[in-house]
Amino acid sequence: MSTVPASPVLAPSGGSFLLEDRTPAAIFTPEDVNEEQLQIAATAARFGREEILPALDILEAKEPGAMESVLRKAAALGFTAVDIPEEYGGMGMDEITSTLVTDHLSVLASFSTAFGAHVGIGTLPLVWYGTEAQKQRYLPRLATCEWIAAYGLSEASSGSDAMNIRTRAVLSPDGAHYILNGEKQWITNCGIAGLYTVFAKIDGEKFSAFLIERGAPGLSIGAEEHKLGIRGSSTCPLILADCKVPKENLLGEPGKGHHIAFNVLNVGRLKLGVACIGGARHVLAHMIRYAKERHAFGAPIAEKGLIRQKISSSAARLYAAESMAYRTAGMIDARLADAAADVPRAIGDYAVECSILKVYGSEMLSHVSDELLATMGGYGYVEEYPAERYYRDARINRVFEGTNEINRLLITGWLIKQAMAGKLPLLASIRRIMDEVTEPPSFDSGSDGGAPLAREAAVLASVRKIVLFAAGVASQRYMTALEEQQEIMADLADLISQVYALESSLLRARKLATAGRSSVQAAAAMTGLIAEDAMALAEPAARRVLAACAEGDALRTQLAILRRLARFTPADAAALSRSVARQCIALDRYPM
Repeated sequence: MSTVPASPVLAPSGGSFLLEDRTPAAIFTPEDVNEEQLQIAATAARFGREEILPALDILEAKEPGAMESVLRKAAALGFTAVDIPEEYGGMGMDEITSTLVTDHLSVLASFSTAFGAHVGIGTLPLVWYGTEAQKQRYLPRLATCEWIAAYGLSEASSGSDAMNIRTRAVLSPDGAHYILNGEKQWITNCGIAGLYTVFAKIDGEKFSAFLIERGAPGLSIGAEEHKLGIRGSSTCPLILADCKVPKENLLGEPGKGHHIAFNVLNVGRLKLGVACIGGARHVLAHMIRYAKERHAFGAPIAEKGLIRQKISSSAARLYAAESMAYRTAGMIDARLADAAADVPRAIGDYAVECSILKVYGSEMLSHVSDELLATMGGYGYVEEYPAERYYRDARINRVFEGTNEINRLLITGWLIKQAMAGKLPLLASIRRIMDEVTEPPSFDSGSDGGAPLAREAAVLASVRKIVLFAAGVASQRYMTALEEQQEIMADLADLISQVYALESSLLRARKLATAGRSSVQAAAAMTGLIAEDAMALAEPAARRVLAACAEGDALRTQLAILRRLARFTPADAAALSRSVARQCIALDRYPM
């Protein structure tokens, strides 16, 4: 079993980044991986180059057996077994190693979708909630990809409203089987899977999970969907017509299926964000190469400021997402260092960080893909070149594992629930900031003034105050009805996400500076760009929140406070952009 090396990485409460400062030593970064993990990452990257990309055409065409073949090659190297315990034929790896595998295999969206559905939401319900007999029967087959896994939750009539599924299960008169009726929609791996985790309501009431084998009587697979993107992955309806499922294939307890569904979606969101990082790194490399090769007006377009801006903004957002992902994986592993820790609960403690990464990572990948298409111009819009596929493939990431709209509501709602339950001192922090708002922040003094990236640290402090102030105003206005104000909840979620993105970027850059790493200059410049992004988003988002909560003199007073909180000295973003782009162009890739 691979273990994370001893380190001072902390396992703080989920969401506490909004309220507490961290030191660089307290977080895990991609530069902290050990030698074994580096070798695994290198092997995964080589597999992507030598096995996944050469199979691109047959995978995208859904050539029969193609996806199964590549998945089984990945299984031969242990990649599909990283999260399965050793006693069931798995590798029993830590979360950081699992993150590295997902990251470096994500060079083709169709493959990473199939892979992620198999190793994540398809397999983890069984790992976490299966009986010993269920694990012995199924996990060794899933580890080797003898059987591929699928997860059947969504229905045409429910979508994001998962608890309102209509699929029904009743116990047979002899008590030997459950009889399931219903239809699941948009099921990834459906056409190639051997085992399905399917959710249904026993007697129309008890939300429960079932393990269903492909050959089960009454189970059938609908036609493949013709999709905008990820065309190489299998997506079909799963039809249950008096489907007989042995009683012993009930997964977990009757009526407790929502625990399974929602806990596995937390790790699904984490891994989806990670897959977006791997994909964006690949897309950015293509953008850089094209910009260097394409000449216009007598020079490579890579020398043009606006093209460099596309490269640098893509690299900076990738850096922020990558910093958040490995920080989150490090916190999960630190929590799991306690032998008594419960895996789904440990991951669930960081549900807000997982949702942030899913939203930020998916929108980052869409941004990078869009900037590649813009860089290539007309060539980017035709099928002969890969930019149009990247662009199409990226869109689904904002839909599955809970739409970004749903995840924005979850981010703010989760923090409110934690605060109301006394698990997070959010309300006390809001009260303090409401008492302090008459004092404008200083960006020219303070104990942090001599530290690296002091300006970015000051921006972080200011954005934290802005989100707490906006949340305080909204809470005073709407109280317990705040969750019904979806527009406000979404704006608060974006503010919260910017805090996590900027703090993760800043702490990583400072950690690199302390270690004297060669990539410190690029990290510092990208952190500067992320700080500019954070403040550019924070002030208008907070202004919308305030305008939805007050009017007249009260609103004018609140807007005056916001202007003071948002006062900062902007960086020379053009210079930062040129610095990041130069390093990307010199290396032919993302500079970290």
